Amino acid sequence: MFANYLIGLREGLEAGLVVCILVAYLVKTERRDALKPVWTGIGVAAALALGFGCALEFGSQELTFEAQEALGGTLSILAVGLVTWMVFWMRRTARHLKAELHGRLDAALQIGTGALVATAFLAVGREGLETALFVWTSVRAAGDGSTTPVIGAGLGLATAVFLGWLFYRGALRINLARFFTWTGGMLVVVAAGVLAYGFHDLQEADWLPGLTDRAFDISGTVPPDSWYGTLLKGIFNFQPDPTVLQVTVWLLYLIPTLTVFLLPVGFASGKGKVKGPDEQGSRPSKAPQA
Repeated sequence: MFANYLIGLREGLEAGLVVCILVAYLVKTERRDALKPVWTGIGVAAALALGFGCALEFGSQELTFEAQEALGGTLSILAVGLVTWMVFWMRRTARHLKAELHGRLDAALQIGTGALVATAFLAVGREGLETALFVWTSVRAAGDGSTTPVIGAGLGLATAVFLGWLFYRGALRINLARFFTWTGGMLVVVAAGVLAYGFHDLQEADWLPGLTDRAFDISGTVPPDSWYGTLLKGIFNFQPDPTVLQVTVWLLYLIPTLTVFLLPVGFASGKGKVKGPDEQGSRPSKAPQA
């Protein structure tokens, strides 16, 4: 439940911040006439995300077991890819998000109503689709048929809406860069479990070999139906008897991704790099004295 709460909170807060920035900018510039198309775009994006989630849930029920596993595994890998891109993008652009959105909105205001609807739709729709896909894959990974993951995501979204309202009212001030760094790091850990389970789905669909090759089996120590086994599965998608492929994929994703994510922003582009002797300006040398 906590993992899905985190997903709903982070994705919802991203969308909420976008909405707050758009609405506040229009109000501040006395363009309240543009609020209606903006809210229309937001509503269409929310409806699309909800419809996408329903299509995944009810559409997959008509498939055979192998087809369900193949679809679930493929979409799990896609969801991890989207979430990974999202956490890196937000960490890099959190400081400049407001200016970027203001620029887009200024351009849309010059074009007309349709551009305003499209701007709001695109700004919110991506988070909505990512949330629907990632929550659906997490629900499948839970595998117990409970509604706890959905409740967790719903509570996260509700918290995000409340925090977004506080941001808009000016009652809340937090370091967004730090917030998205901490939640992003936790989401990378969650995504590693979803990715490993996605590969397990592909093994059950007979798309990948090694379904019977167990890396270890600690079911006796951590029973899946125990409270701590359920807690580990709910947060990290932990499985007491994973395959060798699952453990390999988990390690190959988590270690390098988390390492790169926790590096200082701008490290990869060379900012803050110490210059070598060849890169530093040389001082004029004194002529040798006789």
